[in-house]
Amino acid sequence: MPTSTLLSDLSDPATLLTLAFAAALLLSLALKLWLNSRQVRHVALHRGQVPAAFSQTISLSAHQKAADYTLAKLRLGTLELALGTAVLLGWTLLGGLSWLNQAVMSWFGAGMTQQLALLACFVAINGVLDLPLSLYQTFVLEERFGFNKMTPRLWLVDLIKSTLMGAAIGLPVVALILWLMAATGNLWWLWAWAFWIGFNLLLLVIYPTLIAPLFNKFTPLADETLKARVTALMQRCGFSAKGLFVMDGSKRSAHANAYFTGFGAAKRVVFYDTLLSKLSPAEVDAVLAHELGHFKHKHVIKRIVAMFAMSLGGLALLGWLAQQSWFYTGLGVLPNGLGPNDALALLLFMLALPVFTFFISPLFAQLSRKHEFEADAYAVAQTSGHDLSTALLKLYEDNAATLTPDPVYVSFYYSHPGASERLARMTAAA
Repeated sequence: MPTSTLLSDLSDPATLLTLAFAAALLLSLALKLWLNSRQVRHVALHRGQVPAAFSQTISLSAHQKAADYTLAKLRLGTLELALGTAVLLGWTLLGGLSWLNQAVMSWFGAGMTQQLALLACFVAINGVLDLPLSLYQTFVLEERFGFNKMTPRLWLVDLIKSTLMGAAIGLPVVALILWLMAATGNLWWLWAWAFWIGFNLLLLVIYPTLIAPLFNKFTPLADETLKARVTALMQRCGFSAKGLFVMDGSKRSAHANAYFTGFGAAKRVVFYDTLLSKLSPAEVDAVLAHELGHFKHKHVIKRIVAMFAMSLGGLALLGWLAQQSWFYTGLGVLPNGLGPNDALALLLFMLALPVFTFFISPLFAQLSRKHEFEADAYAVAQTSGHDLSTALLKLYEDNAATLTPDPVYVSFYYSHPGASERLARMTAAA
């Protein structure tokens, strides 16, 4: 190729976007595979011996189960990564999204119906492509390690419910955003951002009482002794909630957890029934104190504000990119000549953005681990450091979380600190 032709191609924004996207995709794939291989080697190398700090509390069999579970998930994750990369390439540079758009256009013509149909078809196809690995993870991998409690019937009911719920909520939301893109001019993204904020705040309020009960049963905490302890702890910490509830998490999984949900006056405390069956009242207190620590340090508010700020930046960027023809052609899509391209722009943006933002994800993981340390320190100050340590060890063991993760893998991916570092910090705080 003559030098002048090469330079001319490189000055074309579409070509530059194609090269940048392909390079970022390949680099992120190589980095993810390298991190996975590090984690596999590190966990396998330490499988034969419980770390000295846990030798009195964790059995060798439990440690080896955690290692085997971690390795199995990593192998499945590597396959999922390879398939996900292939699907992403298929949608973008290989022309899959462009073909789907043209097909839907031939069925419905240009307009809002075509755009909603394009989004619905895209989601449906992706859902079908994800099904085999999802089924394998639930009914093979989780089953093998004793965590799966789902029946095929419950899985199918969940799928139908979530699909109907997604359509009932998602289609009107997307339709309104598409209407804003078409009707409010170049600053549509500002209106869409305002709507997005209101919608998310509304979800925080209605999720605990209207949406979550469609999938799980929530019953008021019946243990009066535990209720008194938990209520006293919350009062001591200056925290109020609308209620204390137990969720039937055991009908789907043996994993245990506890969380706060809702917003403002609608906040409620939810315990998995599996958690209450495994922890003592004092340990439940300590776990709850950790969650209260997040509220005390305003972590939840900070994350919500950060999410809204990032969504504003993302929508503003999309508002500019949607007007650039090279944004479509550079990612393998022929834009519509006679109809709107708003749905295409949304899909391309959602497909391409994670490829580039992956490289800054360690910053968010590090911030999350910092918040976890702060919440641990608060829990140690309000309850017993020993109770929190034993509770976390039980949860690590029951959830088969490895005690020997690779440090580089942790720094890149872990939103929670590794067990060794976390318990060492707790001991120092106590």
